[in-house]
Amino acid sequence: MLATPPLSLYVHLPWCVRKCPYCDFNSHEFKGDGGRGALPFDAYVDALIADLELDLPLAWGRTVQTVFFGGGTPSLFPPDAIDRFLQLASSRLRFAPHAEITLETNPGTVEHGPFAGYRAAGVNRLSFGVQSFDDGCLQRLGRIHSSGDAQRAVKAAQDAGLDNLNIDLMYALPEQSLAMALADVERGIALEPTHISHYQLTLEPNTAFASRPPKGIPDDDGAWDMQEQCQARLATAGYAQYETSAYAKPDRQCAHNLNYWRFGDYLGIGAGAHGKLTLGASQQVLRRWKLKHPTAYLANAGSAAGIGGDEFLSATRLPFDFMLNALRLNEGVPLTMFEARTGLSRDAIAKPLALARERGLLEMDETWLRPTELGRRFANDVIGLFLA
Repeated sequence: MLATPPLSLYVHLPWCVRKCPYCDFNSHEFKGDGGRGALPFDAYVDALIADLELDLPLAWGRTVQTVFFGGGTPSLFPPDAIDRFLQLASSRLRFAPHAEITLETNPGTVEHGPFAGYRAAGVNRLSFGVQSFDDGCLQRLGRIHSSGDAQRAVKAAQDAGLDNLNIDLMYALPEQSLAMALADVERGIALEPTHISHYQLTLEPNTAFASRPPKGIPDDDGAWDMQEQCQARLATAGYAQYETSAYAKPDRQCAHNLNYWRFGDYLGIGAGAHGKLTLGASQQVLRRWKLKHPTAYLANAGSAAGIGGDEFLSATRLPFDFMLNALRLNEGVPLTMFEARTGLSRDAIAKPLALARERGLLEMDETWLRPTELGRRFANDVIGLFLA
């Protein structure tokens, strides 16, 4: 039997000042007059609420544990727009006391000062898309901020009383050396965030970097050296790796992302947003996504025409989707979680589990399943074993 897992809310804000050449998210450069006020903040919040109301029957009576504003560049939206959305959303959905509410921010789009406004609106966690503290690397990545902008933004947020902060850092960047990657980590640690996301640059399909790869990207061995040594430095600074690319101080893991990785449920609203809901009455898991382009989304949000698609996950698909998330966690998951969140017996994955153990990629006992160090390094190989 499927058991209802925790529920999160993901809110997609799709606009950005400039599309980064490595980005494959649903983000759209704003082509207006260049002024922030020209973005349709009020209309988009109205669309988000209409979208939420359409999905409410899928989550009646459930409590939202976390909220995440992703993008695009959510920090293009002023605090009053975020405040209005949260007030309207919390009048329709029950929010848990002290729910984690995260806003992604670009250091190049937040003036010195609005962090207090975001905090007053209810945001209690910020995620800064720093990527690097090297100005040359930032330019090659197409970022609109400087290393100085990043440092000032983080300090401004801390001064505003926001102490739960994540810094995104990338490695294996064009023309980046091991020493440069370690220097980025050192400068990140010096700012004393509670969480650091440290992930490798990948050339995703349908991006500018995929069609025109930049020069000087480190090879696989070079990238592995960066990962290994940066990981060791983060550990000595008190940041424990709990997921493939996530490092946190004690009790400061990202609750929203943990819910994804544990195959929890989430409502997805906004242009191109994806959601995943467990429907207890029908014993099914539903994935739903919304129209991607902001113009089409604004015109159709709240109606069936605003839904990009629905997919009910089959019994042959569920093991792969579960493991795709769960095996990112260093500690792994209890086998009872697989059974509760897929509605399947552990016997359904006996063959790929045995194969993964034989290859030294997974370790397990009667109650728990976790990737080995080799399995974490070759995560795609492990997950591939669970494809139908």
